[in-house]
This record gives sequence, structure tokens and C-alpha cells, in this order.
Amino acid sequence: KSSLANEYDRLEMVELAIKDYPNLRASNIEFTLPKPSYTIDTLIHLNEKFPEHDFALIMGSDNLDGISKWKNADILMRDYQFYVYPRPGYSQEENYDNVEIVEAPLMEISSTFIRNAIKDGKNIKPMLPPKVWEYLDGSNLYG
Repeated sequence: KSSLANEYDRLEMVELAIKDYPNLRASNIEFTLPKPSYTIDTLIHLNEKFPEHDFALIMGSDNLDGISKWKNADILMRDYQFYVYPRPGYSQEENYDNVEIVEAPLMEISSTFIRNAIKDGKNIKPMLPPKVWEYLDGSNLYG
């Protein structure tokens, strides 16, 4: 947790990254929910506030491997669609009806990798959307 930027900086980077994708929306809903923040609580809140929408989770297969340890994992797996990005070294099998492994190239990149690379002074510009790179380059978030 100490290696993460504050929630407002992270939200800004998400908004910059999805700016050109009209079907995606960033949300600050977790800013108002009790801490610690649990995915199931966020989804229940979103469903209550926006019942006309369906919500899904997007995650790497590394997170899917540990989903059984999440709060109310059984409800998450029963009630929500998962879109899973393949990660090297993790299962790429669809073990659940509502899990779709997206067809994407296997890349050894993660948010932790990006944060560590910035900290180590490596060039990560090619790995980020240009606006996110500009935001990070003009800050000292992970340096």
C-alpha cells in the first residue's frame, strides 16, 4: 500500500487512460465507502445506485488465482462477469462459467512492474498511454 499513489492521482491516471474509450467510465465511488474497500461492497453499491447497468470485473489471471480469498468470493463468482487478462505463469483456463480469458498477447507487465521501473529510473514511456506518461513524468509519484 505504501508504494501506491493516492487515490486521486490513481483516478486521474485512469481517466486519462480511458479518455478515448466512450464505453468506459472511471468511478470514485470507493472514496465514499468504508475502508478497507472490498470489491463485493463496491459492486453492491454500484448495483443499488445504477440498477439499469451490468457491472463486470477486469483483472489479470494472477488475481483470479487468488479470488477464493476475497470477501464473498462465492457471490462475486456467481453474480458477476469476469474478463481476465492472461499473465505468464498463471492459469489461463476458464474454470467458471462467467470468466472469459481475453485473447491478448502474454506480456510480463503489471502495475507493480511499472511502479518499480519508475522508481529505478527506467524508461516506461512505451508501456503507457501517452497522457498517463505525461502525468507521471511531471510528477514524483513513484520516483
